[in-house]
Amino acid sequence: MAVTGDATDEESATTTASVVGASGFAGGELLRLLAGHPEFAVAQATSREYANKTVGSVHPNLRGLDLRFSEPSDLDSVDVLFAAAPHGVAMEHVDAWRDAAGTVVDLSADFRLETEAQYDDWYDGHSAPEHLEDAVYALPEISRDDLPGADLIAGGGCNATATILGLLPLAEAGLLEGAHVVVDVKVGSSEGGAGGGAASSHAERSGVVRPYAPTGHRHEAEIEQELGLSVSFTAHAVDMVRGASATCHVFPDGPVSKTDLWGTYRETYGDEPFVETVAGGSGVYRYPEPKAVAGTNKAEVGFEVDPENGRVVTFSAIDNVVKGSAGQAVHAANVALGFAETAGLEQYGMHPVGSP
Repeated sequence: MAVTGDATDEESATTTASVVGASGFAGGELLRLLAGHPEFAVAQATSREYANKTVGSVHPNLRGLDLRFSEPSDLDSVDVLFAAAPHGVAMEHVDAWRDAAGTVVDLSADFRLETEAQYDDWYDGHSAPEHLEDAVYALPEISRDDLPGADLIAGGGCNATATILGLLPLAEAGLLEGAHVVVDVKVGSSEGGAGGGAASSHAERSGVVRPYAPTGHRHEAEIEQELGLSVSFTAHAVDMVRGASATCHVFPDGPVSKTDLWGTYRETYGDEPFVETVAGGSGVYRYPEPKAVAGTNKAEVGFEVDPENGRVVTFSAIDNVVKGSAGQAVHAANVALGFAETAGLEQYGMHPVGSP
């Protein structure tokens, strides 16, 4: 079952996991993280397009894995099934997946929202709404108490994750009550997935800062659901491969000092293993920067206060494919199964990092 070939007694005792949709960017990151995880042994990696080809033929960084893609219809029973398929696939196959695995972790949008009405409003409806009440939102920073023992886990969207992490301390301190919040997200081309089309090609993406969702982005629904507020949200496609950076402008009802904010952020994130506060220090990178967290499950958060009008500006940066997708899924699975939260996720970031 292990990706290294012959299974030892130790490997046969580990937790088995399969990755559905393993040929995409998020699927490849899942395989990378699981291959280095002390508790998981990868049993299968599915891809309809690349069935029987080696994983390394699609993900060159994984050429050392003794693993081939298999057909999605040929799933074996495993402890955990990670699904990195496009939106709409999970809701069609969730019954079979839950029969095949003790825990299903879905990285798509299919189970992120709590009600069928939300899917009617923000998506194109939902074909398996009876499963929505079972799903637990994957982001441990806000759902840690609900994750232990969860058997259906719904990964958060990368734009929503970056935004939520930046604003969460303000929400917990009551500073968002009655406040007007404007969110501006910049995101790399990998958000569009391996089949992202012309808009994600290098020739079209290079050198741009392109608004692609000026209003009505679907991730607004997650932000509203998890933080209990509505936001004015705009997303831009920018010239980088990995990363999501959220700048949030908050206009609170009353004055807020920088000292207050330091206390608020420390109270929220002081014990979090994957969130670091970066707010106006010295050096080149004085505020959260996607390059600093590339390849990691880390999030950087920060803030500044406008002394002229009391506006609070928050900053947050993640790797959209890791903390915004595959790493968040593994982190949630660690909590759900009682593993160490940091297991398989302790990589430092890289510097310098080129983009694209």
